[in-house]
Amino acid sequence: MEVKILVKGVSVTYGSIKALSGVSVTLEEGQLASLVGPNGAGKTTLLKCISNILKPKVGTVLLDSTEISKISSKELAKKLGYVPQVQPTHIPLTVFEVVALGRRPHVTWRLSKHDLEVIWKVLKMVGVEHLADRYFDELSGGERQKVFIARALAQEPEVLLLDEPTNNLDLKHQLEILTLIRRLVKFHNLTVLMAMHDINLACRFSDIIIMLKDGKIFAIGEPSHVLTSENIKRVYGVEVAVINNPHLFIVPLRVSS
Repeated sequence: MEVKILVKGVSVTYGSIKALSGVSVTLEEGQLASLVGPNGAGKTTLLKCISNILKPKVGTVLLDSTEISKISSKELAKKLGYVPQVQPTHIPLTVFEVVALGRRPHVTWRLSKHDLEVIWKVLKMVGVEHLADRYFDELSGGERQKVFIARALAQEPEVLLLDEPTNNLDLKHQLEILTLIRRLVKFHNLTVLMAMHDINLACRFSDIIIMLKDGKIFAIGEPSHVLTSENIKRVYGVEVAVINNPHLFIVPLRVSS
């Protein structure tokens, strides 16, 4: 497979705090990877480095073999979509207008017929087409999350970065969103990296798991190789039972002493 994202020895410091230290990750085209680890492990910082929001103190990030810092903002937005964990709660626009903002990198003057087709396609894909005329401020938290994902997909990116994509969603909508993302990876060769707190959902939908601890890669590989009871105990400080019949499922037991 073709390498899509290459993170090479990235380190990020906030004052005296090392948020990332010598992190290297390879993401291939059509791969879905999940970042897992406790709060403060560096998941969001890594996503921000890959999206060029943060500049690493040391190391580089490459997209299609080109340093991401050398790609113009407009061109980068055509290739890479990013849905952060913290989003604005007040946007005085309709759902259609919010999703249409995702077409900005492609629009020269006004929305074309193709732009409109893309907007309606992603509204339907995410399941919010019936909300198109509603104002964003009238939506529930889960509905807003879906709209933000639709806006990112309207960019028609090759890489999608998601920071806690199931935030504010009930179980049904969590599964709908992750099933949609899995389908995009499989049928459209989309490369996805998402930060996840729910390691069972991460395990079920991911090709690889990247486990972070204290800003460093603790383990990386297939879910069954990374999400072991020993690794989870060392990273999260929790004793778990790992059940693999027929799918991997992790049951928390107790906080380890």
